[in-house]
Amino acid sequence: MARERFTPDYDPDCGDASLTSSRQDIVIGRWQGLRELLRATGPDWLARGHRIRLLAQSCAGNSTVETWLAAEPRSADALVLRAATETARAFNLAIAAGRGVPIDQQRIDTAVMACLQAAEAWPDDPTPWVSLISVARLYPAGVRRQELARWWDELHARDPYSVEGHLQVLHYYSARWHGSHGLMYDFAHDAAGVAPPGCPLPVLVQYARVEEYRHLLDAVDGGQSAVGHGQHWSHEGAVSAVHRTWQCWMSVRDDEAIAPGELRDLNHLAHAACHAGVQDISAALLRMLGRRATRTPWSYTGDPDQQFAKFRREAKLRA
Repeated sequence: MARERFTPDYDPDCGDASLTSSRQDIVIGRWQGLRELLRATGPDWLARGHRIRLLAQSCAGNSTVETWLAAEPRSADALVLRAATETARAFNLAIAAGRGVPIDQQRIDTAVMACLQAAEAWPDDPTPWVSLISVARLYPAGVRRQELARWWDELHARDPYSVEGHLQVLHYYSARWHGSHGLMYDFAHDAAGVAPPGCPLPVLVQYARVEEYRHLLDAVDGGQSAVGHGQHWSHEGAVSAVHRTWQCWMSVRDDEAIAPGELRDLNHLAHAACHAGVQDISAALLRMLGRRATRTPWSYTGDPDQQFAKFRREAKLRA
């Protein structure tokens, strides 16, 4: 009998069925499902950040969040989602314009003001500060160092171990945006160094390695074949970083349950372990993931399906 071919499941909602249902509501302009979802999520910042980010991507192309706000203008959840949506819209414009082409500053300012309004509406919520730090990247010269530091302090005070919040700062400090490889790695290592056992922040080092690789690809006009990725992923520092992240994060967890908001992080560590040749860790991570996958970062190093099949085959995992 032929073995079943392994096929990853790239569910964009990462297995969050309630989120999937709410995103389907957005397509038909129904906002009540968003209200119920975010009300039920409450101050679970990991789940809330994951849901807000993906809801905003769906709301960016229509007026559902504006319809909600028209019906409930004082809804803190609606204001937080509107802030994330304006941020997503600004990034969509930037993507359409092309790398290095500035967009209308008024659109960035609109997103910033929406973030500040949302932060005022729900003072304990870190999510508007994540959106604010994210959209700051779109200013051609960035923002003043003191301003970024103030926004970061506000975020850190509300959710000191937010991977998404740290990730937005990491992107800001990257060479593709307003910093350098050195500044980016310093930030990632500093965050990893203060993370308590079981906290996922050490995976920022793997995110930084992906970000550096994307910068290398940009330098050769996206020609993946022009950049040999083997040494980038498998030198001594990269291998050591995989071991440290595994030891500080995954090896001390009580169980192997993966929350939807963690799936992207785990895929980054699995990708790093596979390409670094750390077979015991990569096998354990691939076993944990099963079919649950995110296209990035696998898509930066080739065809995701082919890579999953190859590395699972090497780990002797069944389909």
